[in-house]
Amino acid sequence: MQSVTDGALQNLFGAIAQTQTEADLRQSVMAALGEYFAARRWMLSFANEIPAIDHTTPRLMRLALSLDYNPVLRYLVKRHTAVHDEVVLPPGVWQTLCPRADHGHVMAGPLVSEGQLVGGVAFTRHRDDGAFDADNLADLGALCLHLSTKLAALRAKQAVGLDCGALTPREAEIVELVAQGLTNKAIGAALWITENSVKQALKRIFRKLGVSSRAEMVAKLAA
Repeated sequence: MQSVTDGALQNLFGAIAQTQTEADLRQSVMAALGEYFAARRWMLSFANEIPAIDHTTPRLMRLALSLDYNPVLRYLVKRHTAVHDEVVLPPGVWQTLCPRADHGHVMAGPLVSEGQLVGGVAFTRHRDDGAFDADNLADLGALCLHLSTKLAALRAKQAVGLDCGALTPREAEIVELVAQGLTNKAIGAALWITENSVKQALKRIFRKLGVSSRAEMVAKLAA
């Protein structure tokens, strides 16, 4: 028999799959995830949205974004896997690193595309609340897989809509599969064409869009 928690997790998978816009994913879906994890605060962010760090950046933000200072962020960046503070530190030590009471416990998970860490989700609890545990970590890992896949699909859909006049239907299909992180070989298998045909199609797509790489193509079309 499925537990109440398992049912709630499946409902979240469904909510992610049914989301129609990235804004809804960032807002209503993330709010539901925050409630699921009994978090006080939550956030979905992308690496290219993080402002440059300089002498004008508040000290707490500089420390939070420092791989040398923040062991949770360092673990996430290195392993591309979900983590909470007590995975990398003894209980209670995180609270000596972060003075904010509502960041007394922290958990983060990766958003990935084409083998690259492109962003992440984070949840925090008050220091008087219970810490995140192994079950929370396993659930977040599964949710991040669904989030990464959905974000790629939403951005590919947006891309196709923006350039439907420039790309042929087959080229639009290839762009969508690239955004989902598929290799040329996997795209060829999905569309019943050769890997070389995919390579040649990508060259034409790059020329049409004025880009030089897969990553630049997806970023430009999603901008």
